[in-house]
Amino acid sequence: MVKLTRIYTKGGDKGKTALGSGQRVAKHHPRVAAYGTVDEANAAVGLARLHTQGLPDPEVDAILGRVQNDLFDLGADLATPEVENPEYPPLRITAPQVDRLEGEIDRLNADLEPLNSFVLPGGSPAAAFLHQARTVARRAEREITTLAEAEAINPEAIRYINRLSDLLFVMSRYVNDKGTGDVLWVPGANR
Repeated sequence: MVKLTRIYTKGGDKGKTALGSGQRVAKHHPRVAAYGTVDEANAAVGLARLHTQGLPDPEVDAILGRVQNDLFDLGADLATPEVENPEYPPLRITAPQVDRLEGEIDRLNADLEPLNSFVLPGGSPAAAFLHQARTVARRAEREITTLAEAEAINPEAIRYINRLSDLLFVMSRYVNDKGTGDVLWVPGANR
């Protein structure tokens, strides 16, 4: 269990931070950028939840609550480099977490009409914030895949963040009156 008694340690005052392994790296290291962007995605999901609490379908907010916890797992996964014979087993994203997202995507998407156009972020406040969370998750995915090119990472981490952005997209449509409130892109409309 985590116990924080002091919030500041002064350990990062010279531009370094500690990974889960204890190794110190620059605060701009690709690993720190990856889990830092996952943290941003988590904050964006938290903002979306301000608008999903109290919706007629409580499942959406319940899913987002689980996602926020998973995003902390993902951050812990990314903050701990793969090493042989670790002192303790690191927390890693698992295939069942990814499978759960896929099931949630399929369940919510079953109620939506197929798209004939791209969707502009907007409609309801909940949908707009879910779109924002989706774009931050996509940025996290870019950071994670950049890290994966340089260092070994858990492949389930990439799968999870990829499915999460898909889930957030489907959710944005679902909370927009099951897609009827979507704002659709009209190519060249303002020429």
